[in-house]
Amino acid sequence: MSFPQTRLRRLRRTPAMRRLVAETRLGVDDLVAPLFVREGIDEPVPIPSLPGVVQHTRSSLRAEVAELADLGVNAVILFGVPEHKDAEGSGASDPDGIVQVALRDLRDDLGDRVVLMADLCIDEYTEHGHCGLLAPDGTVDNDATLEVYGEAAIAQADAGADVCAPSGMMDGQVLAIRDALDDSDHEQVSILAYSAKYASALYGPFRDAVDVHIADGGDRRAYQQDWANAREGLSELREDLMEGADMVMVKPALTYLDVLTRARAEIDVPIAAYHVSGEYAMVHAAAERGWLDLDAVALEQITAVKRAGADMVLTYFARRLAELLQ
Repeated sequence: MSFPQTRLRRLRRTPAMRRLVAETRLGVDDLVAPLFVREGIDEPVPIPSLPGVVQHTRSSLRAEVAELADLGVNAVILFGVPEHKDAEGSGASDPDGIVQVALRDLRDDLGDRVVLMADLCIDEYTEHGHCGLLAPDGTVDNDATLEVYGEAAIAQADAGADVCAPSGMMDGQVLAIRDALDDSDHEQVSILAYSAKYASALYGPFRDAVDVHIADGGDRRAYQQDWANAREGLSELREDLMEGADMVMVKPALTYLDVLTRARAEIDVPIAAYHVSGEYAMVHAAAERGWLDLDAVALEQITAVKRAGADMVLTYFARRLAELLQ
């Protein structure tokens, strides 16, 4: 007598058989590489809390994106680290701001070979480290910030961005950016909205990477989502789609797989998930102690994010996985 479990074992018997019947396939073209470009440096600067990740010069960024393209990674997202910051985060919309000049470099180098995404926020550019302009009482002024986001979107689109990716979690940001893009003849530029973005404790290494420190020991819990709430995340996703988002995101990825799965069941547009800096750094820290196999865990984790419903995964493992998946 052959038991049903025997059939399952037969389908696991060899690597070739396992590949044949695999339910989820992770490919290089599922990966989006987050990259940091810093103004005023002559050599790439390693980020200690993100092993293997650097703040790029314009020149090293060009070389890195070209190599990623050769590996089959066809999308990157840029984060800028300016030399000078101010209260208004003016570098985010300056045509000569670091992300804008980097976008022009990459567009000149690669044409349409790579999808160029630009994170759209002002926290990297402000002295206070918040994602929006501050009111006199020190709180974030949501409505005043929307105009700044629109200006930043136009600057990114003018510089060659294919996708603007607003991450500030201001109410109405997608509508403001869509209107700004359309009014400036950039109807073809897409919006990837950081929609279900949680006030997570897993962003620490990222803030090291962009030299962001929130003033007076503050946090972003008033405008990012409460990590206890899943239904709230779905509401944010729906609202961003109604405002004109072309794609939406769940961030972080691993600790919010339930939100990602529920979003996939409800939403038909492409969904991104961001495997964030803390998720990446924890794997490296454990691997450095010999507690796990770095490559195996990286592949398992990013496949899990894809299995949960993501169409694309933003991950600092993008280059490593692209090399593994060749």
